[in-house]
Amino acid sequence: MQRSCESITTAICCRNVGKHFYYYDHRLASLREVFIRRLRRQPEEKKDPHFTIEDFNLTVARGESVALIGANGSGKSTILRLLAGIYVPSHGEIAIEGRVAAVIELGAGFHPDLTGSENIEIYGTVMGLTRAEIRGKYDDIVAFAGLHEFIEVPVKYYSSGMQARLAFAVTVCIEPDTLLLDEVLAVGDQEFRTKCFKRLEELHRAGRTLVIATHDLDSASRFCSRAVWIEKGRIRMEADIDVVRKAYEGGVT
Repeated sequence: MQRSCESITTAICCRNVGKHFYYYDHRLASLREVFIRRLRRQPEEKKDPHFTIEDFNLTVARGESVALIGANGSGKSTILRLLAGIYVPSHGEIAIEGRVAAVIELGAGFHPDLTGSENIEIYGTVMGLTRAEIRGKYDDIVAFAGLHEFIEVPVKYYSSGMQARLAFAVTVCIEPDTLLLDEVLAVGDQEFRTKCFKRLEELHRAGRTLVIATHDLDSASRFCSRAVWIEKGRIRMEADIDVVRKAYEGGVT
């Protein structure tokens, strides 16, 4: 569930959030199979827990930058998908204030048969921008992505790097209230990375809220004052980023 935060100084509120994923040993394929299995008193579906997010509680103040760190498979990306509204929590509440933009998977959400220009318009519309607002940001997006020569070419002909540049450009240039980033601090070549870091610093100074899931702790330390260490779907540690980083890198048990 997503709604406005109760406090005007809070951007993100997560209360006792859980998300459950399962392995299905058997999935029903037809109504006929449902009927037969009920007659035989057999279970309609058999599922076993696969991965869960449990007891996730997090409050992020407006203008704060928080890093989610942890090993692969710990649940960082799942948490960002919950915050972005891509996943619905199995239980608990998630409240986010203002406009939220997410770069969960670079290029995800683009229609491959549409041009870069058309995808910019669609993404902006989904984010709630008016046509006038999209036009006002269009040149900035294209310039940031550096795709002037290819902006009228269907995205399916873009390289993965070009898609990454366009995705990041659209997301940061629409100036969201809250920006969610998943493992994207190292995208592109050095010139583009420098441009990305500069824009993120501008958003941070402008009071935007950032939540970054990353393994690049050096980069995260540039923007984030606090870190949340996720381990096996639960919060292992939450504190000042230098404190959490020292514990994480030291392999605290």
